[in-house]
Order: sequence, then C-alpha cells, then structure tokens
Amino acid sequence: NQYRPFHRLEGENRCDVCVIGAGFTGLGTALELAIAGFDVLVLEAEKVGFGASGRSGGQIASGYSPGMIETENTVGTDVAKRLWEFSELSKEILYGRLSTYGIDCDLGEGELYAAPKKSHEAWLRQEKEHCEDRYGYAGYDWIETDRLRCMIGGKRYISALYDREGGHLHPLNYTVGLAAAATSEGARICESSKAVSVRQEGGSVTVETEAGTVKAEAIVLAGNAYLTAFNLGQKNRFIPVNSGILATEPLGDDRAQEVMATTACVADTYFDLDYFKMSADNRLIYGGQDLSFGAGSLQKNGIQHNMLKTFPMLADVKIDYKWEGLIAANWYKLPDVGRIGDNIYYAQGYSGQGVTLSAAISRILAEAIGGEMGKFDIFGRIPHKNIPPVPFLHRPMIYSLLLWNRIKDLL
Repeated sequence: NQYRPFHRLEGENRCDVCVIGAGFTGLGTALELAIAGFDVLVLEAEKVGFGASGRSGGQIASGYSPGMIETENTVGTDVAKRLWEFSELSKEILYGRLSTYGIDCDLGEGELYAAPKKSHEAWLRQEKEHCEDRYGYAGYDWIETDRLRCMIGGKRYISALYDREGGHLHPLNYTVGLAAAATSEGARICESSKAVSVRQEGGSVTVETEAGTVKAEAIVLAGNAYLTAFNLGQKNRFIPVNSGILATEPLGDDRAQEVMATTACVADTYFDLDYFKMSADNRLIYGGQDLSFGAGSLQKNGIQHNMLKTFPMLADVKIDYKWEGLIAANWYKLPDVGRIGDNIYYAQGYSGQGVTLSAAISRILAEAIGGEMGKFDIFGRIPHKNIPPVPFLHRPMIYSLLLWNRIKDLL
C-alpha cells in the first residue's frame, strides 16, 4: 500500500470521537465508527503504524496468548466461550477488511505452534482437544515429526499444531491500508500530533496536543505501550516489554524452500517464545526476546543467536535489518478493554495477539460508543492485576521473569 503523510493537528477542532493512536486498534476503531456515521479524528504522535502495529511479527492467531485452557481457568467457562467467539469474529473481520478495501499486505496462510519437547507437545494436544470439544473448532491439524521436518528445516522442534485459519501479513502495509480504509469512510487522521493531556469537561473531553486541541464527546486511548505523555489509570495494569525482530538477506527460492517449505508462520511454545516466517521476497523474518542487554551488533545479537538454534544452516547468512518495539504485557496475558468515567474508552495489553484481536475489539469499542454494551461488558469480567507503579523496576522484573522461565524451559 502506498503510504501518504497526514497533516499535523493545529488550532481548535471538534469531533464526535477522538482516537489517540494510529495503529491496529485506533485505526480499526476509527474505521468502524466512521462506517456508523460518527465524525472521527485520529491523533498519532509519530506516523501511522509507528508503534507496535508497524513493528510486529504480523501473525494471525486463533484464541489468546495463554491458551484456552488457562484462559478458561482464569475467567471461567462462560466468559471463555464468549472470548473464543470474539477471537473467531476477529479473523472474520480482519480477512473481511483485507477483501473489502483491497489491502495488499502479503497475506500468507496458516500458523504452526511448534513444540520443542514432549511436555510442550502434550500441552498442545490438550489445547487442540479442548478447543475442539469446548468450542467446536475444526481448524487444527496435528503435525508429527516426519511431516514437520518437511515443512521446517532444522531439528529444534519435534511436532506442531497447525492452524489452518491462522496466517500472517505485512503489519505496516496492513496498518497503512487500515488508514486508507478509515479515511475513505470519512475519518480524519493527524500525524506528528502527540496527545499531551486529556481533561473531562462536563459531558465532553478535550485533548491537547503541542499545536492544537480537540473537543470530543468521547475518546479512545489506543496508544497501548506507546501512550507515554499521560496516565489516566489504564497504564497501571501492564508492563511495556521489548521484543525484537530481524530480517535476513534474501535467501533465494531454493534456500528459502530448504528453510521453510510452507506458507505458514511459526511460533514456538517456550514462555520466551521465538516466532518466524518467510517474507514475500524470501527473507527469513525472525523475532523474540534479546537478552544480550544491548551487547550485540546487527550481525551478531541475541535474536540471531536464537535463529541459529532453529536454523543452524544459516550461519553464513547476512542480517540486513533489525528492529524493536514495545508490547503491553499484563498479568494474565488477556486483553484489557474498559472505560474510565462515562466517555473515555481504552484497549491495551494484547500480549502479542494484537494483529488478530484488535479487529474484533475495535468493532466492539465502536459498538460501545454507539450504545451497544453487550460485548464490551464481557471484558469487564476478566480479572486484571495492577503492576507496581515504579517504572525503573519494570525492566529488572521483566528480565528476571524471562531468565527464570528460560531456566524452566531448559530444565
């Protein structure tokens, strides 16, 4: 998709709904609101897709980050069933948007959840059975070792769960396409327009930027971990977690086929997971946590080290690009969607599942603003824990947790 810049917000402005953040959630909500006839203005501090939306692995998944067994243990059977319905709705909305608005974003079919050991394999089998029995899901196939070896090079993984309804896309191109879709329906977008304060005045909300103001009947906080200028209480329930991705040089058709003879993307089952896919131009895109604490280079770093665990045959391959971004991770790894007062809405904490879940959640936010609260209220039944409000402790907490779970993974 062809990116075109949007102007900066200046002066005094009015709208029905002001959305803060031009990523998956913000643009999706603006699109849904515009279709419903609302006058919508989106504020973006940088450029469209600057945050996690433009930097993600682009994986389209079914369910939720903890798995549906743990999700059900956390929220109960009834809420878990509704959340599964929202996950299914998310895929429907996402694929529908790509088709309706002609968004070209290198859509690939399928997702593999790869197990490196027997205990992980047992958990994946339980998840498959649970989703089939509880929710009637028929999209999973079990992949044994021999077949997996034909799909993924290397011997790190012993089996996998294949999701036929999953997939992957180019996240920045998808975000740019969402922006074009939203503006085609009448939404306005302003870039380089960082929201620096929010104040409620009677029945309206005023958002201030460095060069202007917006007065709206309602606002949506869709900046996730990148909304840093102010905190209305929503930030107390997640920690910004850094995740990195690299892209190799183009491998060529033959070598790309040797590495991944499948269109599917892959995520493994480690707590500190690795995820990867082949790009449209035959680059391996590989992501995960880099615990080298900055002691690395483009050609030699923590993510490249993990990549070679999976694909040792790529030791001679040059890394062309590496980038990082922030994920909002919360205690239960389930989306945090809510309302502050009567007219401030927010959605955050997708914990790595934002590509898919943001599609349904953006529609649910729009429905709530329009007065339909049924789906929105389900998210109020998800428990969330506050994170200690001491930012300088967050990074040590994250690395301690990741290191501890790496030790457990090794054991």
